[in-house]
Amino acid sequence: MSAVIEQSFEGIFPMQEEDLDEVIAIEESVYPFPWTKGIFHDCLLVGYSCWVYKCDEEIIAYVVLSIAAGEAHILTLVVHPEFQGQGYARKILHHALDIARERKAESVYLEVRPTNERAISIYHKAGFNEIGIRKGYYPAENGREDALVMALSFID
Repeated sequence: MSAVIEQSFEGIFPMQEEDLDEVIAIEESVYPFPWTKGIFHDCLLVGYSCWVYKCDEEIIAYVVLSIAAGEAHILTLVVHPEFQGQGYARKILHHALDIARERKAESVYLEVRPTNERAISIYHKAGFNEIGIRKGYYPAENGREDALVMALSFID
């Protein structure tokens, strides 16, 4: 018996184990402290909502979303450096938000480095608000960097 995996929309597909080498290559090109292949494998194993955006069979972006108890959390959203600034982050973000709504999440949370102004702008345009700071959340070259916590509510 084989599972049929349907395309989500416009080049976005469920992340598969065989995508991880390509995902890791992007991860390592973007972050000085990247997630490991094991972290992505564990996300798939526990059933997180993991998606890749493909263009001509090449992964250009990905997102990992955890959804439970009426809340969703965007754990990571990355666009390949060669494709940044072309709207792919917005598209895969909106896909993640659609998935959260479908699974009855009432709100979506994420953390972002305060220095990542491009991502913060995308999140603001999608309706996210800044709700707090997590001190020392991210590893950084000289210690730790804070995270800006953002939230989006689906409740009127």
